[in-house]
Amino acid sequence: MSFPQSSPVQSAPKLGSALRQRHVTMIALGGIIGAGLFVGSSATLGTVGPAACLSYLVAGIVVLMVMRMLGEMALAVPGVGSFTEYARIGLGNWAGFTSGWLYWYFWVIVVAVEAVAGAAILQRWIPAPVWVIGLVLLSVMTLINLLSVKSYGEFEFWFASIKVAAIIVFIAIGAAYVFGFGHTGSAVTNLVDHRGFMPFGAMSVFAAVPTVIFAVGGAEIATIAAAESDDPAKSVAAMTRSVILRVITFYVGSMFLIACIVPWSSIVTGHSPFVAALETMRIPGAADIMNAIVLVAVLSALNSGLYVSSRILFRLAERDDAPRALLKLTPHKVPRLAVLLSSVVGYLAIVAAIVSPQGVFLFLVNASGAVMLFVYLTTACAQIRIRRRIERSEPERLTLRMWLFPWLSYAVVAAIVGVLAAMGADPALRPQLMASLASLAVVSTAYWLAAKRRQSDGTATGYLSPLGAVSMEGRK
Repeated sequence: MSFPQSSPVQSAPKLGSALRQRHVTMIALGGIIGAGLFVGSSATLGTVGPAACLSYLVAGIVVLMVMRMLGEMALAVPGVGSFTEYARIGLGNWAGFTSGWLYWYFWVIVVAVEAVAGAAILQRWIPAPVWVIGLVLLSVMTLINLLSVKSYGEFEFWFASIKVAAIIVFIAIGAAYVFGFGHTGSAVTNLVDHRGFMPFGAMSVFAAVPTVIFAVGGAEIATIAAAESDDPAKSVAAMTRSVILRVITFYVGSMFLIACIVPWSSIVTGHSPFVAALETMRIPGAADIMNAIVLVAVLSALNSGLYVSSRILFRLAERDDAPRALLKLTPHKVPRLAVLLSSVVGYLAIVAAIVSPQGVFLFLVNASGAVMLFVYLTTACAQIRIRRRIERSEPERLTLRMWLFPWLSYAVVAAIVGVLAAMGADPALRPQLMASLASLAVVSTAYWLAAKRRQSDGTATGYLSPLGAVSMEGRK
């Protein structure tokens, strides 16, 4: 059986293995729990009402299925290094090239957005311009990522631990309040008192999924981090089996409790519904407590964004889809140039956010809006093709299986296509879809130009699969 194009024939430096399973587990948790939960959820609650918890449940299930697919492929075809490379294995070089570059673009924009968001929070305590604080934050996180992968893992472990602890404490306090501790009356009446549980109808639950899915995405970065762990297979298996279920519980549980505690009609978009709930429960210093937690969430996303974007560039360079100079490692096995290039793009995006917030920066953000859905879609399609190949020849490789294959895999593809269609039908989300399609067109054009150049030069790109099969592309 041949799995072409999964790792390069040419020798390339090997990244380290300093991460431990505890790092990878918390990276998976931290990748999903961000400012989108603590602040961004206000928009979903305001447009869907108490049924927002169902929107998070639907989006979380879609992401859970994609993670299960990744777990199956990671254990059946190990040694790939980046989950976007499964698109190359299953669907060909175009899919690997576009998935890798689109995913990189998504995360460098996340880096800029989180740096600006973190600066806005810190400005409450530090009297300095937002752009200055943002550049300082990005510089500090760049330095952390340049030190070693272990330094990244330790920082992310503690960042994620704080976020997880904050949500667990909130759920515990909120559940006690809902069950009548510390107040009189029934808080649950807020679920139905203000025009009902679904004030905007059942379709609003599904209409919100395109927005919510961006908040619950991010766990896939653990598959990238696992490549630098001491036991990649064990780390990926643990992530796919339990971590995502915990995160769905955190999201759905916290949204349900907020809807019980605070009338949804009083939630203001852009203001943390967690703060509103804590203030309703008369928790002293609620605003400052939550702002500190949101800052940790922002720094965590900034830290992970730099890490992921640099590793994606490294894997692209391995396949000659990016300059091979990006493969150069420091003595601590860190791809220095890849980290610096990703941070430079982040600096430029921060400048755009200051100079042209409603022009250039808004377009850059919109152009990444549907990118994760494109990446998830190619991953799901690749899983279907790879699974069928393995079942025909070496089924013993399938130590972790996608549930109810192939029907559940087809359902995931249909669900993602449905979310994209919903974006196209929603006037508020349509600009994001159009700008993201433009990003896809630009990257596809870049692939075509690179392929033409290789063909005209008579050069070949060789790939050695984890099973030892060699495929050559571009040889005359």
